Amino acid sequence: MKIFCVDKTVAVRSLFLFLIFIVITSQAISQTTLQKVVAKPGDGIYTLLRRHGISFSHLNSFLKLNKGNIGENNSLYAGRTYLLPTATAPEKTNEAAEVAPAETSSPTALKVPLFGKDHARVEIIDRQLKGAVFYLVGGHGGPDPGAVGTYGPYKLAEDEYAYDVTIRLAKRLMEHGATVYMIIQDENDGIRDETVLKMDRDEVNYSGKPISLSQVERLRQRTNAINSLYANHKGAYQRMLAIHVDSRSKGQNIDVFFYHHEKSSAGRQLAENIHQTFTAKYKRYQPNRDYFGSVSHRSSLFVVKYTYPPTVFIELGNIRNNLDQRRFVIPNNRQALANWICEGIITDYKGDK
Repeated sequence: MKIFCVDKTVAVRSLFLFLIFIVITSQAISQTTLQKVVAKPGDGIYTLLRRHGISFSHLNSFLKLNKGNIGENNSLYAGRTYLLPTATAPEKTNEAAEVAPAETSSPTALKVPLFGKDHARVEIIDRQLKGAVFYLVGGHGGPDPGAVGTYGPYKLAEDEYAYDVTIRLAKRLMEHGATVYMIIQDENDGIRDETVLKMDRDEVNYSGKPISLSQVERLRQRTNAINSLYANHKGAYQRMLAIHVDSRSKGQNIDVFFYHHEKSSAGRQLAENIHQTFTAKYKRYQPNRDYFGSVSHRSSLFVVKYTYPPTVFIELGNIRNNLDQRRFVIPNNRQALANWICEGIITDYKGDK
C-alpha cells in the first residue's frame, strides 16, 4: 500500500484559495441576478429606489452593493449603472416620512432619513394626534421655484422656505403620534438650519416621479397622490395643508394668513384654530404690534378645490419684504412657524373628537 504524504502548509493554502474562489464566485453569481439600472440626471437614491418599487428602508443595502460608485453626500452619478437590492427582507428602519408608525406599535423614537442627518431621529413626545392623518404640501418645487426675493446678494426661492417649514411641521406632527405624508419630497435637503437656503430643482412628487413642467399637471400630480392615499384612511381625521410664501410689492409687509374651501366647514374650523394660535402667539411674543393675519375662503385654488381632505392653504408672508424675510431666513423662526401650526392642529383635532 502506498501512502501519500501532503505538506500541511500546502494543504491549508490550497483550502484557503478554494474558499476565496467559492466566495468570489457566489458574489458574482448573486450580483448577476440583481437588477441593474442607469441613474438619470437629477436622480437621488430615494428617487431611484421608488421608481423601481423598492422601499427606502433598503438604503444601507443599496450603499453596500454600490460602494465606490456613490458620490458626495450619497449622491448618484447620472449615466452610471447601479445594482438594486431585492425587495425582500427589508431592513429595520422607518421609511422616510411617508407614513408614521402604525397605531398598533408604540416606539419611543423613529428614524426618518427624509428629515436629514441631523434631524432624522424623531422622539415620540405623546399620542395627542394618534389616529390623525396629514398630507403636507410645500408649495411649488422641481422646475418651479415659486416667488423669488432678494436678500442682500442672495436670491430666496419660495419653494425652499415653504419646504423647510413643511418638513419641520411633519416632524412636529409625528412627535405627537400622527400619520404624515410628505407629498413633495427632497431627499437631499432635509431640515436645514442655514439662513440662506440653496436653490435646487430636485424635488419630486410622492410617487418619486419628477414634478411636471406644466403648472396644471403639477397641481394634478399632488392632488391625485393625496386623493389616492385618502381612500386608505376612511373614517380617520384627515387634513391637508399646503404651505406657500406670498409675493407682493417689496414695501408690503403682511402677516400669515389662511384660506379654506367655501363649503368646507372642517377646513374653515382648522384654519380658524391655527389662526387663533398665531394671534395668541403674536400677542405674547410681540405685544407692541397688532396681528393682521386673516382667514378667508378661496375655493378657486386648485389644491383647495380638488383634494378630498379638508384643506388649509397657508401663506407665510411676503418673500420680497425685508421685515417678512426675517420670518423665513432665521431657522428658529421657521421652527416657530411649524410649532404654531402644529399647536393649532392639535386644538382642532381635540375639538373634532
